[in-house]
Amino acid sequence: MKNGPLFFLGLFAALTLSFGGIVLGSHAQLGGLAPYFDDNEGKSFPDRTPGIAARGQIVYRELGCAACHTQQVRRPGFGSDQGRGWGERQSVARDFIFQSTPQLGFARIGPDLTNLAGRKPTPLDAADLSQLLYSGVLPPAKVVTHPQYKFIFDDQLVVGEKSSKALKLSGALAPAADHMIVPTPRAQALIAYLLSLNTVYDYPESRPVPAVAAKKEGEHK
Repeated sequence: MKNGPLFFLGLFAALTLSFGGIVLGSHAQLGGLAPYFDDNEGKSFPDRTPGIAARGQIVYRELGCAACHTQQVRRPGFGSDQGRGWGERQSVARDFIFQSTPQLGFARIGPDLTNLAGRKPTPLDAADLSQLLYSGVLPPAKVVTHPQYKFIFDDQLVVGEKSSKALKLSGALAPAADHMIVPTPRAQALIAYLLSLNTVYDYPESRPVPAVAAKKEGEHK
């Protein structure tokens, strides 16, 4: 083929331009997103992740939580995420601008965690999450549905009064009478991170386009 080198050079140039336009261009566009300032609220959204919660995201990543949980609510018409109570609106890129490594997830073996701290009717608290992470059971359920991360908790001797963070355990999981199970700093950071997941502010770009909204409304008639 007479023009072989020229052909492969052109192919390489086309692939390079495609990569630059799609990948690098999108990265530059999303990387330039800034917080949205709401004049009525007098503040910007989203808030920065508090220090302990930011450390908790590292623990979340180390434990591989993204293998079973997502953090992205799909828009109306692309699933029943909102109907399940996982969020009141679709996730948008601005939700993640203060996260160095967004944990979007790979699968939904467990529920989506995008809006874990804002779940209705009753959001989980630190005690609920401690119980779940240690025992794999979320009261009032009796069956283990979650991996047990006992290694991020300490079995400590009770000196004086029990810690307010001590888990209320019974049966085979209960420690010795003079001992208590308390979350380590890693567990506390992870719980703080989970309790920071609350995407309630409705950005302009998170509102469904009219065509999608009209389609969704028509489906209920």
